[in-house]
Amino acid sequence: MKTAVVILNWNGKGLLEKFLPSVISYSPEANIYVADNASTDDSVRFVEQNFPQVSIIRNKVNGGYAKGYNDALLNLREDIFILLNSDVEVSKNWLLPILKVFDNEPETAVVQPKILDYYNRKKFEYAGAAGGFIDKYAYPFCRGRIFENLEEDHGQYNEDSYIFWASGACLAIRKSAFYKAGALDESFFAHQEEIDLCWRLQNLGYKVKYAGASRVFHVGGATLDTMNPRKTFFNFRNSLFLILKNVPSPQLYSILLIRMLLDGLAGIRFLTQGKFSHFFAIMRAHFSFYRHFSEMFRKRKSTPKKLRYYKLESIVWSYFIRKKTKFTSL
Repeated sequence: MKTAVVILNWNGKGLLEKFLPSVISYSPEANIYVADNASTDDSVRFVEQNFPQVSIIRNKVNGGYAKGYNDALLNLREDIFILLNSDVEVSKNWLLPILKVFDNEPETAVVQPKILDYYNRKKFEYAGAAGGFIDKYAYPFCRGRIFENLEEDHGQYNEDSYIFWASGACLAIRKSAFYKAGALDESFFAHQEEIDLCWRLQNLGYKVKYAGASRVFHVGGATLDTMNPRKTFFNFRNSLFLILKNVPSPQLYSILLIRMLLDGLAGIRFLTQGKFSHFFAIMRAHFSFYRHFSEMFRKRKSTPKKLRYYKLESIVWSYFIRKKTKFTSL
């Protein structure tokens, strides 16, 4: 199978300068592309001058993660796409365990490596850790990361394992499955679109897997850090999109209502902490959800619904009330 590593770039010359060399050195099995999202800096010229072996894809607009990758992948002929953030350092032979899964498991559509923190390499990184899950109310959590609690890597998640979603920071996917599922949903713009894609793929009968022998190191927050109100907006709004698009009909409205009430509690918590911009970000997220309700509801018909999509009723209850801070204790 031919493989394409595609790095989405937006005004990221510094990140490309720092992390692209590791991708080139340690990815001999793949063709490497930088997909530029209409940058206004000189990052494209920098790549052309310093890394002629890397192909440049020029997107006409900055459509965020979802549209950026949809546009970039459209004309690629490789069988496997590796969607790689520009702030990721890869390690030697990182692709081999991922490609082995694809070789041996035709039913597996998506694979994620172990994602560790670039600055603290003994800890898992927020965006994906050792593979993702969601609870009944579409709150995402990971093996190795629950809300803000990051575990140290002691080899507890070294084994390969089926997961519910793979991180968009480093997501390997079969081209055929990507297009069968309808590609990334551009309404999300950024954040949680990979969860939506993995959910739709599993509704189609595919599997999502974590390859523990593959390691990458992610900076995280290079585009939007965790305390940016814009990230709060996308996370809360897109969680509602996830529910409306994918939760089976018998449970849909009760789960949607409870989730919105929990969002209200989160807003109150932000107020008590003096984080007013995040409180207003949640309000904007809900108003945006109302505006897009009809559009997202129509998308429910695109795939069948997975009746049991969660293993845990409420990660909020487990973490904040029962004080379960590690995946192994859930």
